[in-house]
Amino acid sequence: MTDSAGSGEWTTFSLLNDEPVAAEPDDQLGAGLVAKRLAQLLLTSRASTPFTLAVDAGWGMGKSSLMRLVDAELQKEPGVHTVWYNAWTSTGADALEGLIKSVLMRFDRRVLRRGLRRATDQRALIRAARALLVLLAGPLGVSRLVDELWSNLSAKPEARNDMRDAIKDLTREWAETGEFTPRRMLVVFIDDLDRCSEETVLAVCEAVKVYLDVPGLAFAIGGDRSALGPNGLLRDLSPAGAAFMEKIFQTSYRVPAADGRDFEAYIRRCMRATGIHRVVDDELVPLLAERSGRNPRRVKRLLNGFVLEATLNPMWAGFGSEAVIRTLLLQYFYADFYRMMADPGPGAGDVVAEFRRYREVRRILLAGPGAAVVGDDRKAQRMFEEYEVAPPHSLDQDTPVAALARLEQYLPSGFPALTTDQAFISLLDELLRLPRSAELLMAIRNGPKDRVPSTLSQLVDVEVNMEMDTAEEYAGLERGATPTRLGGLRILWVDDRPENNTDLVGLLMEWGAGEVDIARNQEEADRAIAARPPDLLISDVSRGRAAEAGFTYVERLVREGRYRGDVVFFTGRVTPAREARARELNALGITTDPYQLLRLVDEAADRRR
Repeated sequence: MTDSAGSGEWTTFSLLNDEPVAAEPDDQLGAGLVAKRLAQLLLTSRASTPFTLAVDAGWGMGKSSLMRLVDAELQKEPGVHTVWYNAWTSTGADALEGLIKSVLMRFDRRVLRRGLRRATDQRALIRAARALLVLLAGPLGVSRLVDELWSNLSAKPEARNDMRDAIKDLTREWAETGEFTPRRMLVVFIDDLDRCSEETVLAVCEAVKVYLDVPGLAFAIGGDRSALGPNGLLRDLSPAGAAFMEKIFQTSYRVPAADGRDFEAYIRRCMRATGIHRVVDDELVPLLAERSGRNPRRVKRLLNGFVLEATLNPMWAGFGSEAVIRTLLLQYFYADFYRMMADPGPGAGDVVAEFRRYREVRRILLAGPGAAVVGDDRKAQRMFEEYEVAPPHSLDQDTPVAALARLEQYLPSGFPALTTDQAFISLLDELLRLPRSAELLMAIRNGPKDRVPSTLSQLVDVEVNMEMDTAEEYAGLERGATPTRLGGLRILWVDDRPENNTDLVGLLMEWGAGEVDIARNQEEADRAIAARPPDLLISDVSRGRAAEAGFTYVERLVREGRYRGDVVFFTGRVTPAREARARELNALGITTDPYQLLRLVDEAADRRR
């Protein structure tokens, strides 16, 4: 803690870079030992070339750093050369050319010159003359020789049939391949293949397997193998294509998540580097490790997001560093709760006060006979009356647990779990103990209400969201976010506060929605449906004082047979009772999460197709 935290005084922060580790002294997560072993494995497998090793890991899990460390180890060995090829900077057929040229660039000039002479044999006179001028020009750069060699090898479509043999001869000569083992070996590193387009992925794989599958060459390809399969990036791959992809990789190393203690030490180093350690308790480090999925890049992006948000967002002006960072931690780790704080919806009240009252009533009901103090029973009674729920002991064979379960049906779905989450309790209680906490909560409620979150909130909703697979799921959604993804889906959105959804409507149109009609009330919605029934109806739940207006309207539409399409409820508050009501209406889902809404719309488009 800092003495200045609640006084409005500010702590100076700094940003972290996101570059892969390139040398052992910079390795903070113990990847160096694995890199040494992988490098040794490549060296002892020289006689087995050609082969391809997949370095398999999800986004941000350290595969680039591991490959850089392997490269550094290999460069210490005589007779071993390395080259890096950034496939994601190329497109389609350019990737094939770029990769082959990157390999040729590592060969000696004398080898390239002899290869160029062979390539010009029996070629057209003009091309041969030009190549001869290149050869007679004396000591030229390797780049010029490679360009001319490629020009000859790929002069005609039929010439590519000879390309593999030509490259094999060049590689054999460069590697000084004897009867069994090449004296030299070239290891080609290809990173971030899972970031490329399908066309580029297939071009790179064609280059590796068809043209560069020769002794003396080894490939280390970094990417997420699950994203390169038929259910990922290559979703339209034929069975033959899938079999071809399987043949590309002879072996695969899956980068594991970092050891828990090592990763916590890594987080502390990152926090010290940014300066955030001065305003965040050390007890939150395990929570950060757990909720980030022990992903180094997520941690860096999270801390950088804190720094940028705390430094640049005028909303936080006048609040101390500790207040801002704790608010952002709450936003990051407990996105659903924060959304209710920021945009509680009509009549929802103060969710922080509501949670604290629920926690107290829960304590009272579960404390057991003799544990209550004066006034406790009345506190519990008032909360049950507020939600119009039968109070404890009002029913036959009633129990405190049964009474609490009745009340929880009308409270936000996450409340019970939050009461046992000590990290959440600590964050909330310490935030409320700050001198200007009431002003801070008011600033949060009165801030911007756009439902597409800020950059920091996107990290909350997309990359963590309390589930490790959420990031991968959204990454797949984002990769497919083309202008035709929704296939012209016609959407009717009913919400009495449509200004909150402007950015989301824009995203849906970018993704290929045919139209997104907006209705502020049932009358406008009735006219839109009568004119042209939509494929999907998105509805809020509360409107003004009508807490169940969205449910009631959809129920009437179905009963009268005026709408039979898919329905999604998008609201500021989800309770077990509302979830049950949505299921009764056969809705695709009910959510407060903008990205869950996008996934549900995507599902509706798939169902329509």
